[in-house]
Amino acid sequence: MSSHEELAWLDATALAGLVRRKEVTPLELAEAAIARSEALNPRLNAVITPMYDLARAAAREPLGDGPFAGVPFLLKDLLATYKGVRMSAGCALLKDYVADRDSELVVRLKKAGLIIIGKTNTPEWGLMPTTEPRLWGPTRNPWDLGRTPGGSSGGSAAAVAAGIVPMAHGNDGGGSIRIPSSCCGLFGLKPTRARNPLGPGFGDMMSGLVIEHALTRSVRDSAALLDATSGPDLGDPYWAPPPARPFAQEVGADPGQLRIAFSTKNLFGFEVHPDCQAAVRDAAALCADLGHAVEENDPHLGQQDYLPLVFGVIWAAGLACTLEGIARLTGQPIKEEQVEPMTWALYQRGQECSAADYLLAIATAQRVTREIARFFLLYDLWLTPTLALPPQPLGWHDPAPDDPLRGWRRSAQFAPFTAICNLIGQPAMSVPLHWSAEGLPIGSHFVGRFGDEATLFRLASQLEQARPWAGRRPPLEA
Repeated sequence: MSSHEELAWLDATALAGLVRRKEVTPLELAEAAIARSEALNPRLNAVITPMYDLARAAAREPLGDGPFAGVPFLLKDLLATYKGVRMSAGCALLKDYVADRDSELVVRLKKAGLIIIGKTNTPEWGLMPTTEPRLWGPTRNPWDLGRTPGGSSGGSAAAVAAGIVPMAHGNDGGGSIRIPSSCCGLFGLKPTRARNPLGPGFGDMMSGLVIEHALTRSVRDSAALLDATSGPDLGDPYWAPPPARPFAQEVGADPGQLRIAFSTKNLFGFEVHPDCQAAVRDAAALCADLGHAVEENDPHLGQQDYLPLVFGVIWAAGLACTLEGIARLTGQPIKEEQVEPMTWALYQRGQECSAADYLLAIATAQRVTREIARFFLLYDLWLTPTLALPPQPLGWHDPAPDDPLRGWRRSAQFAPFTAICNLIGQPAMSVPLHWSAEGLPIGSHFVGRFGDEATLFRLASQLEQARPWAGRRPPLEA
Protein backbone atom coordinates (compact mmCIF):
# COMPACT_ATOMS: atom_id res chain seq x y z
CA MET A 1 0.00 0.00 0.00
CA SER A 2 1.21 3.50 -0.81
CA SER A 3 1.78 6.02 1.98
CA HIS A 4 -0.87 8.59 2.84
CA GLU A 5 1.25 11.29 1.21
CA GLU A 6 1.52 9.32 -2.04
CA LEU A 7 -2.22 8.56 -2.05
CA ALA A 8 -2.99 12.25 -1.58
CA TRP A 9 -1.59 13.18 -4.99
CA LEU A 10 -2.95 10.34 -7.13
CA ASP A 11 -5.98 11.17 -9.24
CA ALA A 12 -9.30 9.39 -8.76
CA THR A 13 -8.75 7.07 -11.72
CA ALA A 14 -5.45 5.87 -10.25
CA LEU A 15 -6.96 5.39 -6.78
CA ALA A 16 -9.84 3.37 -8.26
CA GLY A 17 -7.24 1.20 -10.02
CA LEU A 18 -5.52 0.50 -6.69
CA VAL A 19 -8.85 -0.60 -5.22
CA ARG A 20 -9.66 -2.87 -8.17
CA ARG A 21 -6.24 -4.53 -7.89
CA LYS A 22 -6.76 -4.90 -4.13
CA GLU A 23 -3.59 -2.92 -3.41
CA VAL A 24 -5.58 -0.71 -1.06
CA THR A 25 -9.03 -0.98 0.48
CA PRO A 26 -11.80 1.64 0.27
CA LEU A 27 -11.61 2.02 4.05
CA GLU A 28 -7.87 2.73 3.88
CA LEU A 29 -8.52 5.43 1.25
CA ALA A 30 -11.29 6.93 3.34
CA GLU A 31 -9.11 6.97 6.46
CA ALA A 32 -6.25 8.59 4.55
CA ALA A 33 -8.54 11.34 3.24
CA ILE A 34 -10.07 11.87 6.68
CA ALA A 35 -6.62 12.11 8.29
CA ARG A 36 -5.48 14.66 5.73
CA SER A 37 -8.70 16.65 6.18
CA GLU A 38 -8.25 16.72 9.95
CA ALA A 39 -4.63 17.85 9.54
CA LEU A 40 -5.23 20.60 6.96
CA ASN A 41 -8.79 21.79 7.42
CA PRO A 42 -8.10 23.90 10.53
CA ARG A 43 -5.96 26.10 8.26
CA LEU A 44 -8.16 25.90 5.16
CA ASN A 45 -11.74 25.77 6.48
CA ALA A 46 -12.72 23.87 3.34
CA VAL A 47 -14.81 21.10 4.92
CA ILE A 48 -17.66 22.47 7.04
CA THR A 49 -19.70 19.27 7.56
CA PRO A 50 -17.58 16.17 8.22
CA MET A 51 -19.34 12.90 7.29
CA TYR A 52 -16.56 10.65 8.50
CA ASP A 53 -18.67 7.96 10.20
CA LEU A 54 -20.99 7.76 7.18
CA ALA A 55 -17.93 7.45 4.94
CA ARG A 56 -16.42 4.67 7.04
CA ALA A 57 -19.71 2.78 6.99
CA ALA A 58 -20.00 3.19 3.21
CA ALA A 59 -16.41 2.02 2.73
CA ARG A 60 -17.19 -1.22 4.56
CA GLU A 61 -20.14 -2.01 2.27
CA PRO A 62 -19.92 -3.61 -1.20
CA LEU A 63 -19.34 -0.77 -3.66
CA GLY A 64 -20.13 -2.46 -6.96
CA ASP A 65 -18.16 -2.00 -10.15
CA GLY A 66 -18.54 1.76 -10.66
CA PRO A 67 -15.61 3.59 -12.26
CA PHE A 68 -14.61 5.23 -8.97
CA ALA A 69 -15.39 2.45 -6.50
CA GLY A 70 -13.76 3.27 -3.17
CA VAL A 71 -12.53 6.76 -4.04
CA PRO A 72 -13.10 9.51 -1.42
CA PHE A 73 -15.08 12.55 -2.56
CA LEU A 74 -16.50 15.78 -1.15
CA LEU A 75 -19.91 17.31 -1.80
CA LYS A 76 -20.37 21.06 -2.04
CA ASP A 77 -22.88 22.34 0.54
CA LEU A 78 -25.18 23.78 -2.11
CA LEU A 79 -27.96 22.35 -4.27
CA ALA A 80 -27.00 18.65 -4.22
CA THR A 81 -28.53 16.96 -1.16
CA TYR A 82 -27.46 13.88 0.80
CA LYS A 83 -30.21 12.19 2.83
CA GLY A 84 -29.82 12.73 6.57
CA VAL A 85 -27.08 15.38 6.24
CA ARG A 86 -27.35 19.15 6.70
CA MET A 87 -27.46 21.34 3.58
CA SER A 88 -27.04 24.99 4.60
CA ALA A 89 -26.20 26.73 1.28
CA GLY A 90 -23.88 28.88 3.40
CA CYS A 91 -26.84 30.64 5.03
CA ALA A 92 -28.07 30.76 8.62
CA LEU A 93 -31.62 30.31 7.32
CA LEU A 94 -30.82 26.68 6.48
CA LYS A 95 -28.26 25.88 9.19
CA ASP A 96 -30.64 23.33 10.74
CA TYR A 97 -32.07 21.95 7.48
CA VAL A 98 -31.43 18.22 7.00
CA ALA A 99 -32.20 16.73 3.59
CA ASP A 100 -34.79 13.96 3.46
CA ARG A 101 -33.51 12.45 0.20
CA ASP A 102 -30.51 12.22 -2.07
CA SER A 103 -30.57 14.40 -5.14
CA GLU A 104 -30.28 12.50 -8.42
CA LEU A 105 -26.69 13.67 -8.83
CA VAL A 106 -25.78 12.16 -5.45
CA VAL A 107 -27.54 8.92 -6.41
CA ARG A 108 -25.30 8.75 -9.48
CA LEU A 109 -22.16 9.70 -7.54
CA LYS A 110 -22.82 6.84 -5.12
CA LYS A 111 -23.52 4.45 -7.99
CA ALA A 112 -20.13 5.43 -9.45
CA GLY A 113 -18.64 4.09 -6.19
CA LEU A 114 -17.55 7.39 -4.67
CA ILE A 115 -17.40 7.63 -0.87
CA ILE A 116 -18.49 11.05 0.30
CA ILE A 117 -16.47 12.07 3.37
CA GLY A 118 -17.95 15.53 3.96
CA LYS A 119 -19.46 18.74 2.61
CA THR A 120 -17.51 21.81 1.55
CA ASN A 121 -17.83 25.51 2.23
CA THR A 122 -19.64 27.88 -0.14
CA PRO A 123 -20.61 31.56 -0.02
CA GLU A 124 -24.17 32.31 1.01
CA TRP A 125 -26.44 30.91 -1.74
CA GLY A 126 -23.41 30.58 -4.00
CA LEU A 127 -23.68 34.25 -4.93
CA MET A 128 -20.02 35.27 -4.88
CA PRO A 129 -16.80 34.27 -6.67
CA THR A 130 -15.15 33.96 -3.26
CA THR A 131 -15.95 31.66 -0.34
CA GLU A 132 -16.35 33.80 2.75
CA PRO A 133 -19.81 33.14 4.24
CA ARG A 134 -20.75 34.78 7.50
CA LEU A 135 -22.12 31.44 8.75
CA TRP A 136 -18.98 29.32 8.36
CA GLY A 137 -16.16 31.83 7.86
CA PRO A 138 -13.70 32.08 4.98
CA THR A 139 -12.05 29.23 3.13
CA ARG A 140 -8.36 29.89 2.45
CA ASN A 141 -6.42 29.22 -0.74
CA PRO A 142 -3.76 26.49 -0.25
CA TRP A 143 -1.38 28.44 -2.52
CA ASP A 144 -1.59 31.51 -0.25
CA LEU A 145 -3.64 31.32 2.93
CA GLY A 146 -4.34 35.06 2.81
CA ARG A 147 -6.09 34.83 -0.56
CA THR A 148 -9.45 33.64 -1.84
CA PRO A 149 -9.79 30.12 -3.27
CA GLY A 150 -12.49 31.53 -5.53
CA GLY A 151 -16.14 30.65 -5.39
CA SER A 152 -18.69 29.56 -5.15
CA SER A 153 -17.12 26.07 -5.14
CA GLY A 154 -14.18 27.40 -3.13
CA GLY A 155 -14.29 24.81 -0.37
CA SER A 156 -14.17 22.00 -2.92
CA ALA A 157 -11.31 23.69 -4.80
CA ALA A 158 -9.21 24.20 -1.68
CA ALA A 159 -9.71 20.58 -0.61
CA VAL A 160 -8.71 19.15 -3.98
CA ALA A 161 -5.74 21.48 -4.37
CA ALA A 162 -4.52 20.52 -0.88
CA GLY A 163 -4.70 16.80 -1.66
CA ILE A 164 -7.56 15.94 0.71
CA VAL A 165 -9.52 14.31 -2.13
CA PRO A 166 -8.67 13.93 -5.83
CA MET A 167 -11.87 15.60 -7.00
CA ALA A 168 -14.94 17.23 -5.46
CA HIS A 169 -18.42 18.32 -6.44
CA GLY A 170 -19.10 21.82 -7.69
CA ASN A 171 -21.87 23.68 -9.45
CA ASP A 172 -21.64 26.64 -11.79
CA GLY A 173 -24.17 29.43 -12.29
CA GLY A 174 -21.73 32.14 -13.35
CA GLY A 175 -18.32 30.52 -13.17
CA SER A 176 -18.45 28.74 -9.81
CA ILE A 177 -16.52 25.69 -11.02
CA ARG A 178 -14.10 27.52 -13.32
CA ILE A 179 -13.29 30.48 -11.03
CA PRO A 180 -12.05 28.40 -8.06
CA SER A 181 -10.30 26.02 -10.47
CA SER A 182 -8.31 28.98 -11.76
CA CYS A 183 -7.57 30.26 -8.26
CA CYS A 184 -6.41 26.86 -6.99
CA GLY A 185 -4.61 25.39 -10.01
CA LEU A 186 -7.19 22.75 -10.96
CA PHE A 187 -9.00 21.55 -14.04
CA GLY A 188 -12.60 22.76 -14.00
CA LEU A 189 -15.21 21.98 -16.66
CA LYS A 190 -18.64 23.57 -16.83
CA PRO A 191 -20.67 21.15 -18.98
CA THR A 192 -23.27 22.08 -21.55
CA ARG A 193 -26.56 23.34 -20.13
CA ALA A 194 -28.66 20.42 -18.77
CA ARG A 195 -25.86 17.86 -19.25
CA ASN A 196 -26.19 16.80 -15.59
CA PRO A 197 -29.53 16.56 -13.74
CA LEU A 198 -30.74 18.95 -11.05
CA GLY A 199 -33.65 16.77 -9.95
CA PRO A 200 -35.71 15.79 -8.24
CA GLY A 201 -35.85 19.20 -6.60
CA PHE A 202 -35.38 21.25 -9.77
CA GLY A 203 -36.01 20.94 -13.49
CA ASP A 204 -33.70 23.81 -14.28
CA MET A 205 -32.55 26.83 -12.31
CA MET A 206 -32.89 30.40 -13.53
CA SER A 207 -33.69 29.31 -17.09
CA GLY A 208 -30.72 26.97 -17.25
CA LEU A 209 -27.99 29.16 -15.77
CA VAL A 210 -26.88 26.53 -13.24
CA ILE A 211 -25.12 23.25 -14.05
CA GLU A 212 -23.58 20.56 -11.82
CA HIS A 213 -20.21 18.82 -12.17
CA ALA A 214 -16.86 18.75 -10.32
CA LEU A 215 -13.37 20.16 -9.86
CA THR A 216 -10.56 17.72 -10.59
CA ARG A 217 -6.79 17.52 -10.79
CA SER A 218 -6.77 15.44 -13.98
CA VAL A 219 -8.67 15.73 -17.25
CA ARG A 220 -9.45 12.01 -17.35
CA ASP A 221 -11.20 12.18 -13.96
CA SER A 222 -13.48 14.97 -15.17
CA ALA A 223 -14.39 13.06 -18.33
CA ALA A 224 -15.05 9.73 -16.61
CA LEU A 225 -17.12 11.39 -13.89
CA LEU A 226 -19.24 13.19 -16.48
CA ASP A 227 -19.88 9.82 -18.13
CA ALA A 228 -21.09 8.50 -14.77
CA THR A 229 -23.41 11.40 -13.91
CA SER A 230 -24.69 12.89 -17.17
CA GLY A 231 -27.97 12.24 -18.91
CA PRO A 232 -31.56 13.31 -18.27
CA ASP A 233 -33.52 12.55 -15.13
CA LEU A 234 -37.19 11.67 -15.18
CA GLY A 235 -39.29 14.75 -15.94
CA ASP A 236 -36.43 17.03 -16.96
CA PRO A 237 -37.73 19.93 -19.08
CA TYR A 238 -34.91 19.47 -21.62
CA TRP A 239 -31.47 17.92 -21.85
CA ALA A 240 -28.17 18.29 -23.65
CA PRO A 241 -27.50 16.49 -26.94
CA PRO A 242 -26.14 12.98 -26.23
CA PRO A 243 -22.41 12.61 -26.92
CA ALA A 244 -21.26 10.51 -29.85
CA ARG A 245 -19.27 8.27 -27.51
CA PRO A 246 -18.20 8.24 -23.85
CA PHE A 247 -16.32 11.36 -22.80
CA ALA A 248 -13.55 9.19 -21.35
CA GLN A 249 -12.74 8.03 -24.89
CA GLU A 250 -12.03 11.64 -25.91
CA VAL A 251 -9.14 11.87 -23.45
CA GLY A 252 -6.00 11.22 -25.48
CA ALA A 253 -7.89 11.26 -28.78
CA ASP A 254 -6.38 13.32 -31.59
CA PRO A 255 -8.14 16.71 -31.65
CA GLY A 256 -6.98 17.40 -35.20
CA GLN A 257 -6.11 20.96 -36.14
CA LEU A 258 -8.48 23.15 -34.17
CA ARG A 259 -9.41 26.70 -35.10
CA ILE A 260 -8.95 28.72 -31.91
CA ALA A 261 -9.76 32.39 -31.43
CA PHE A 262 -8.13 34.05 -28.45
CA SER A 263 -8.75 37.36 -26.75
CA THR A 264 -7.44 39.12 -23.67
CA LYS A 265 -9.98 41.91 -23.99
CA ASN A 266 -12.59 42.20 -21.27
CA LEU A 267 -16.00 42.33 -22.94
CA PHE A 268 -17.30 44.65 -20.23
CA GLY A 269 -14.51 47.22 -20.21
CA PHE A 270 -12.72 46.28 -16.99
CA GLU A 271 -8.94 46.12 -16.97
CA VAL A 272 -7.34 42.69 -17.28
CA HIS A 273 -4.31 42.07 -15.06
CA PRO A 274 -1.01 41.50 -16.92
CA ASP A 275 -0.63 38.04 -15.36
CA CYS A 276 -4.03 37.01 -16.73
CA GLN A 277 -3.20 38.40 -20.16
CA ALA A 278 0.14 36.59 -20.09
CA ALA A 279 -1.60 33.30 -19.25
CA VAL A 280 -3.80 33.58 -22.34
CA ARG A 281 -0.98 34.51 -24.70
CA ASP A 282 1.09 31.65 -23.28
CA ALA A 283 -1.83 29.22 -23.80
CA ALA A 284 -2.37 30.53 -27.33
CA ALA A 285 1.32 30.02 -28.15
CA LEU A 286 1.20 26.50 -26.73
CA CYS A 287 -1.85 25.67 -28.86
CA ALA A 288 -0.05 27.02 -31.94
CA ASP A 289 3.01 24.91 -31.10
CA LEU A 290 0.71 21.88 -30.98
CA GLY A 291 -0.37 22.58 -34.55
CA HIS A 292 -3.66 24.42 -34.03
CA ALA A 293 -4.68 27.45 -36.07
CA VAL A 294 -4.71 30.30 -33.56
CA GLU A 295 -5.65 33.92 -34.15
CA GLU A 296 -6.73 36.89 -32.07
CA ASN A 297 -10.48 37.53 -32.35
CA ASP A 298 -13.65 37.57 -30.28
CA PRO A 299 -17.42 37.72 -30.84
CA HIS A 300 -18.27 41.29 -31.79
CA LEU A 301 -21.29 41.94 -29.63
CA GLY A 302 -21.28 45.73 -29.93
CA GLN A 303 -22.26 47.49 -26.71
CA GLN A 304 -21.84 44.90 -23.97
CA ASP A 305 -22.43 46.83 -20.76
CA TYR A 306 -26.01 45.51 -20.71
CA LEU A 307 -24.82 41.91 -20.15
CA PRO A 308 -23.95 42.31 -16.44
CA LEU A 309 -27.39 43.91 -16.02
CA VAL A 310 -29.05 40.95 -17.76
CA PHE A 311 -27.14 38.49 -15.59
CA GLY A 312 -27.97 40.55 -12.49
CA VAL A 313 -31.70 40.54 -13.26
CA ILE A 314 -31.74 36.75 -13.67
CA TRP A 315 -29.72 36.15 -10.51
CA ALA A 316 -31.68 38.68 -8.43
CA ALA A 317 -34.97 37.16 -9.57
CA GLY A 318 -33.64 33.68 -8.85
CA LEU A 319 -32.57 34.66 -5.33
CA ALA A 320 -35.94 36.28 -4.68
CA CYS A 321 -37.63 33.09 -5.87
CA THR A 322 -35.49 30.99 -3.51
CA LEU A 323 -36.07 33.15 -0.44
CA GLU A 324 -39.76 33.62 -1.14
CA GLY A 325 -40.05 29.85 -1.52
CA ILE A 326 -38.49 29.36 1.92
CA ALA A 327 -40.83 32.00 3.37
CA ARG A 328 -43.88 30.20 1.98
CA LEU A 329 -42.70 26.80 3.20
CA THR A 330 -42.02 28.06 6.72
CA GLY A 331 -44.86 30.58 6.92
CA GLN A 332 -42.37 33.19 8.12
CA PRO A 333 -41.19 36.23 6.14
CA ILE A 334 -37.46 36.59 5.51
CA LYS A 335 -35.86 39.10 7.86
CA GLU A 336 -32.88 41.27 7.04
CA GLU A 337 -30.80 39.96 9.94
CA GLN A 338 -31.17 36.35 8.70
CA VAL A 339 -29.04 36.92 5.62
CA GLU A 340 -25.87 38.77 4.71
CA PRO A 341 -26.11 42.46 3.67
CA MET A 342 -25.37 41.74 0.02
CA THR A 343 -27.92 38.93 -0.07
CA TRP A 344 -30.55 41.24 1.39
CA ALA A 345 -29.81 44.00 -1.11
CA LEU A 346 -29.92 41.55 -4.04
CA TYR A 347 -33.12 39.99 -2.66
CA GLN A 348 -34.76 43.42 -2.57
CA ARG A 349 -33.62 44.06 -6.13
CA GLY A 350 -35.13 40.74 -7.16
CA GLN A 351 -38.45 41.62 -5.56
CA GLU A 352 -38.51 44.80 -7.62
CA CYS A 353 -37.98 42.92 -10.91
CA SER A 354 -41.16 42.55 -12.92
CA ALA A 355 -42.12 39.55 -15.02
CA ALA A 356 -41.37 41.72 -18.05
CA ASP A 357 -37.88 42.53 -16.69
CA TYR A 358 -37.14 38.83 -16.34
CA LEU A 359 -38.45 37.85 -19.77
CA LEU A 360 -36.59 40.73 -21.41
CA ALA A 361 -33.39 39.51 -19.74
CA ILE A 362 -34.00 35.99 -21.04
CA ALA A 363 -34.75 37.32 -24.53
CA THR A 364 -31.48 39.30 -24.50
CA ALA A 365 -29.53 36.25 -23.33
CA GLN A 366 -31.06 34.21 -26.17
CA ARG A 367 -30.14 36.86 -28.73
CA VAL A 368 -26.54 36.89 -27.48
CA THR A 369 -26.56 33.08 -27.64
CA ARG A 370 -27.38 33.22 -31.34
CA GLU A 371 -24.73 35.85 -32.04
CA ILE A 372 -22.03 33.82 -30.31
CA ALA A 373 -23.19 30.61 -32.02
CA ARG A 374 -22.46 32.29 -35.36
CA PHE A 375 -18.94 33.06 -34.13
CA PHE A 376 -18.47 29.31 -33.62
CA LEU A 377 -19.14 28.69 -37.28
CA LEU A 378 -15.67 30.19 -37.78
CA TYR A 379 -13.90 28.69 -34.76
CA ASP A 380 -13.91 25.47 -32.77
CA LEU A 381 -12.89 27.15 -29.50
CA TRP A 382 -12.66 30.59 -27.96
CA LEU A 383 -9.81 31.21 -25.50
CA THR A 384 -9.92 33.98 -22.86
CA PRO A 385 -8.57 34.50 -19.36
CA THR A 386 -10.62 32.64 -16.75
CA LEU A 387 -10.35 35.69 -14.49
CA ALA A 388 -9.39 39.31 -15.02
CA LEU A 389 -7.40 39.34 -11.77
CA PRO A 390 -5.23 36.83 -9.85
CA PRO A 391 -6.69 35.40 -6.62
CA GLN A 392 -7.46 38.44 -4.49
CA PRO A 393 -6.88 38.86 -0.74
CA LEU A 394 -9.65 37.62 1.51
CA GLY A 395 -12.03 40.47 2.26
CA TRP A 396 -11.62 42.10 -1.16
CA HIS A 397 -15.21 41.16 -2.05
CA ASP A 398 -16.70 42.39 1.23
CA PRO A 399 -19.58 44.86 1.07
CA ALA A 400 -18.98 48.40 2.27
CA PRO A 401 -21.06 49.70 5.22
CA ASP A 402 -22.82 52.15 2.91
CA ASP A 403 -22.70 49.95 -0.19
CA PRO A 404 -23.95 46.38 0.33
CA LEU A 405 -23.62 45.56 -3.39
CA ARG A 406 -19.97 46.59 -3.70
CA GLY A 407 -18.88 42.95 -3.62
CA TRP A 408 -21.40 42.06 -6.31
CA ARG A 409 -19.98 44.72 -8.62
CA ARG A 410 -16.44 43.64 -7.81
CA SER A 411 -17.46 40.14 -8.90
CA ALA A 412 -17.95 41.47 -12.43
CA GLN A 413 -14.51 43.09 -12.24
CA PHE A 414 -12.91 39.87 -10.95
CA ALA A 415 -14.70 37.33 -13.17
CA PRO A 416 -16.09 38.97 -16.32
CA PHE A 417 -15.35 36.05 -18.69
CA THR A 418 -17.19 33.09 -17.17
CA ALA A 419 -20.83 34.13 -16.73
CA ILE A 420 -21.53 34.56 -20.43
CA CYS A 421 -21.15 30.78 -20.84
CA ASN A 422 -23.95 30.25 -18.33
CA LEU A 423 -26.16 32.65 -20.28
CA ILE A 424 -25.49 30.88 -23.60
CA GLY A 425 -25.32 27.34 -22.19
CA GLN A 426 -22.08 26.38 -23.94
CA PRO A 427 -19.45 24.20 -22.24
CA ALA A 428 -16.26 25.82 -21.00
CA MET A 429 -13.19 24.84 -19.03
CA SER A 430 -10.46 26.45 -16.97
CA VAL A 431 -7.08 24.80 -17.56
CA PRO A 432 -4.15 25.35 -15.12
CA LEU A 433 -1.34 26.16 -17.54
CA HIS A 434 0.22 29.23 -15.91
CA TRP A 435 1.53 30.36 -12.52
CA SER A 436 2.42 33.96 -11.73
CA ALA A 437 5.79 35.16 -10.44
CA GLU A 438 4.18 35.16 -6.98
CA GLY A 439 3.42 31.45 -7.33
CA LEU A 440 -0.34 31.90 -7.84
CA PRO A 441 -2.26 29.75 -10.32
CA ILE A 442 -3.76 31.58 -13.31
CA GLY A 443 -6.26 29.60 -15.40
CA SER A 444 -6.90 29.78 -19.13
CA HIS A 445 -10.55 29.62 -20.22
CA PHE A 446 -11.65 27.69 -23.31
CA VAL A 447 -15.26 27.85 -24.56
CA GLY A 448 -16.63 25.13 -26.85
CA ARG A 449 -19.68 24.79 -29.05
CA PHE A 450 -23.02 23.84 -27.50
CA GLY A 451 -22.98 20.13 -26.74
CA ASP A 452 -19.31 19.73 -27.65
CA GLU A 453 -17.48 18.80 -24.48
CA ALA A 454 -15.66 16.23 -26.62
CA THR A 455 -13.44 18.84 -28.28
CA LEU A 456 -12.68 20.42 -24.92
CA PHE A 457 -11.61 17.10 -23.43
CA ARG A 458 -9.44 16.27 -26.45
CA LEU A 459 -7.61 19.58 -26.29
CA ALA A 460 -7.39 19.55 -22.48
CA SER A 461 -5.71 16.15 -22.44
CA GLN A 462 -3.30 17.31 -25.16
CA LEU A 463 -2.44 20.41 -23.09
CA GLU A 464 -2.10 18.31 -19.94
CA GLN A 465 0.42 16.07 -21.70
CA ALA A 466 2.34 19.00 -23.18
CA ARG A 467 2.36 21.09 -19.99
CA PRO A 468 1.74 18.71 -17.04
CA TRP A 469 0.44 20.34 -13.88
CA ALA A 470 0.02 17.29 -11.63
CA GLY A 471 3.43 17.83 -10.05
CA ARG A 472 2.62 21.38 -8.93
CA ARG A 473 1.61 21.36 -5.28
CA PRO A 474 0.84 24.23 -2.93
CA PRO A 475 3.28 25.03 -0.11
CA LEU A 476 1.06 23.43 2.54
CA GLU A 477 2.22 20.52 4.69
CA ALA A 478 -0.13 18.10 6.38
